[in-house]
Amino acid sequence: MTIRVILADDHSVFREGLCSLLRVEEDIDVVGLAADGDAAIALVQELRPDVVVMDIAMPGCDGIEATERILAEDPSQRILALSMHADAQFMQKMFSVGAKGYLPKNCCFDELVTAIRTIHENGEYLSPSLNAALLSDYIGLLAKEKERNDRPLSDRETEVLKMIADGQHTKQIADLLCISVKTVETHRRQIMEKLGISTVAGLTRYAVRTGLVDL
Repeated sequence: MTIRVILADDHSVFREGLCSLLRVEEDIDVVGLAADGDAAIALVQELRPDVVVMDIAMPGCDGIEATERILAEDPSQRILALSMHADAQFMQKMFSVGAKGYLPKNCCFDELVTAIRTIHENGEYLSPSLNAALLSDYIGLLAKEKERNDRPLSDRETEVLKMIADGQHTKQIADLLCISVKTVETHRRQIMEKLGISTVAGLTRYAVRTGLVDL
């Protein structure tokens, strides 16, 4: 069975060179070329390919937005990201919007062909060369978590957190503790920074989870 492929990349030399290489493969047929995300969306709507090889950094509608829009209309489409970005955040964004694979542009051609075939067969593909980036990102998250755990709340911060979780407003907390509103706001900001939580709802869930307040 021939795999019908669309290539989306804003660099014409790269796009056309890749097209020439892929057309040598007996089971792959490049049916369309797109220079940006909007063109890729239009081609997918017209041609209904089996696999879309999608660059991320393109003018106008980028690869992330294009992937999201394509899959919102047709969830059966299979998107393979091919990008110069090896950062975990870009991989996470592409997979979160529904991409089935991710390759760096410096991968070998044989790996690209393998990824296309894997995705076409309803599989997923992440280049082994990107595992280091994912591991580094994970280690970074662990380090941040440890840093937060190494900075426990003070007695006053714990008191303020309990009041916030109890539904007390800033002015009420200030009056009850005989401190200024500004001081309460400072405590709340420091609590959020230490816990890595950015919303009052999140603080409330944390207080319930740790037993500071009852449901």
